[in-house]
Amino acid sequence: MTERKVRVRFAPSPTGALHIGGVRTALYNYLFARQHGGELIFRIEDTDSTRFVPGAEEYIIESFKWLGIHFDEGVSFGGNYGPYRQSERRDIYKKYVQQLLDNGKAYIAFDTQEELESKRQEIKNFQYDAATRGMMRNSLTLPKEETRRLIDEGHQYVVRFKVEPNEDIHVNDMIRGDVVINSSILDDKVLYKSADELPTYHLANIVDDHLMEVSHVIRGEEWLPSAPLHVLLYRAFGWETTMPAFAHLPLLLKPDGKGKLSKRDGDRLGFPVFPLEWHDPKTGEVSSGYRESGYLPEAVINFLALLGWNPGTDQEIMTMEEMVKLFDITKCSKSGAKFDYVKGMWFNREYLLMKDNKELAPDFDKILRANGIEVPMDRVEAVIGMMKMKKINFIKDLWPLCDFFFIAPTSYSMEDKFTKKNWGETSASDMTELADILEELDDFSVEGQQTAVEKWVEVTGKKPWNPWRVALVGTGKGPDMYELSAFLGKEETLRRIRKAIDILK
Repeated sequence: MTERKVRVRFAPSPTGALHIGGVRTALYNYLFARQHGGELIFRIEDTDSTRFVPGAEEYIIESFKWLGIHFDEGVSFGGNYGPYRQSERRDIYKKYVQQLLDNGKAYIAFDTQEELESKRQEIKNFQYDAATRGMMRNSLTLPKEETRRLIDEGHQYVVRFKVEPNEDIHVNDMIRGDVVINSSILDDKVLYKSADELPTYHLANIVDDHLMEVSHVIRGEEWLPSAPLHVLLYRAFGWETTMPAFAHLPLLLKPDGKGKLSKRDGDRLGFPVFPLEWHDPKTGEVSSGYRESGYLPEAVINFLALLGWNPGTDQEIMTMEEMVKLFDITKCSKSGAKFDYVKGMWFNREYLLMKDNKELAPDFDKILRANGIEVPMDRVEAVIGMMKMKKINFIKDLWPLCDFFFIAPTSYSMEDKFTKKNWGETSASDMTELADILEELDDFSVEGQQTAVEKWVEVTGKKPWNPWRVALVGTGKGPDMYELSAFLGKEETLRRIRKAIDILK
């Protein structure tokens, strides 16, 4: 028997911003597809027209573009199995709805919302199933002629799947093993609604996966209760031999407390839960995104990959290529993964340190310009090189640490703790001597300064480093003094030293 080509899909609904848990699901599908030389499909599941949000689809596509997760086919990517937007596949679904009806695997139900609510009041824990369907208004209880008349007269109806009771359904899950659920706990799910002539998720999902030749369904744990129904639907259509393998990923959990990670957790603790900033067109609310918060896409990907899976080693920093090579879907955790956002910031710092200064410069240049600073890009790169080893997690953290490169101290004060500790009785005279030495230099490079100053230090035993820092910075921060002085240049260095001497005496 020929082994099936690996084809997986990520199928979001355009109902708002893409949650970071959805990003992880897409990433695992991507890693699995690439590892097996397979294909990743991007499908839009928009059968619930009431929840459609303008701009959501474009937002999702832009998110994956930024993250570096590439799709092989689907909405906006093309392919031979389209259309890939479910709202454009109505006629396809109708054919399969009719097939189930003709084979007695589904039935038409006319119950109104009021009738269903009345039955819920009457029967505790009511569900529409083998035990209750005989009490309801459907094609199983109504004469065939009555069913036809109601349809012809335009009465709204749904098509429900007919679940046979008391059958053990086996779901072979690549992460959880053999999951067994008895059919008696399942209700007769709605598969199709005449009101909008669209199927529900359950039918559309199965039909699309079959027609698009999906070999593996890798999705979140929240869909595990639906898996038995999907198995039954595959059987009802006679598609057992092409049924995909399932893998249900563990939930992303709150950083603290219990429960699933939500946007409220991010708002409360100050971290994004969306890849890009999201402007809700309905409420006007703006939600933070990883991109706009200063995260590097490689760091986000690396961080997410290790939430629920690890390579079995101590290695934490991995390129996408390494992840593809090491990824093993069967080694994913069965239990939820706490969303350690602090670790996410650590990943970002590690990737910042690995980045070439030239790559980081455009982002820092934007911050400088926002603060009224316009300098050549080589000077932007130089500052990054001197300062990125400081304890920063994001490029935006640099500005308060290095504003003095571009803006001279406006005042010097003994109220500053560092100044009070390091500017003593002899500091003014020591700085005057240092200024005289520096003024004589023709070579104001790091090496040129170092040679002259170290000779003076050796002869006099003076320790000019901290007073010198006070003079150039105004407080106790900054890089190596020779590097800072060389960056500022001879004229600005001397101007700042003399101003400090004049003010602090």
